[in-house]
Amino acid sequence: MTPEQLQRIDAILHAAPVVPVLAIDDLDDAVPLARALVDAGLPVLEVTLRTPVALDAIRRMREVPGAIVGAGTVLTANDLAAVKAAGATFAISPGATDALYAAAKSSAIPFLPGIATASELMRGLEHGWTRFKFFPAEASGGVAALKGFAGPFPQVKFCPTGGIDAAKAPSYRALPNVLTVGGSWMVPGDALKAKDWARIGILARDAAG
Repeated sequence: MTPEQLQRIDAILHAAPVVPVLAIDDLDDAVPLARALVDAGLPVLEVTLRTPVALDAIRRMREVPGAIVGAGTVLTANDLAAVKAAGATFAISPGATDALYAAAKSSAIPFLPGIATASELMRGLEHGWTRFKFFPAEASGGVAALKGFAGPFPQVKFCPTGGIDAAKAPSYRALPNVLTVGGSWMVPGDALKAKDWARIGILARDAAG
């Protein structure tokens, strides 16, 4: 991770208290969903590469004024190249391999690798990274684990994601080594299916507050 990449990922993660993690099945949902979230104060959007329309959704959402659109579930160097071509502002992975770290070092977009253990974190440090997604957060020890990481790894900051909801998010956000929190509770599946952008906006405002 170059100093420029570090500066850019920090700026992105500081731009919102919560990063919505989005799995978009209907491409027509991309723009109204992005607008609802951005208008509610959550401009940093992670579109996961879990659906066939994910890359097209990134292309559409990045045209929404104020939206900072990145890609999640980036698993390979090819994924990283694809999301860059789609116009993603950042890339996030659930874990990381040596090949993915190598590709990210030369990528034009900042990359946030996922870690769940101290050994994985140390591997990332060896590659020059000090910013990580802590995933799956709740299953991997949650707030207690992040407090434990703070002692031996004071230079490291996190975006915890996985199993976090509206009730749990404040405890994570209060930690000094947490920059922001990732989650999908503000976009419940039934609201997305019903295209209830007003309800999603209310939940997003509560998350941003």
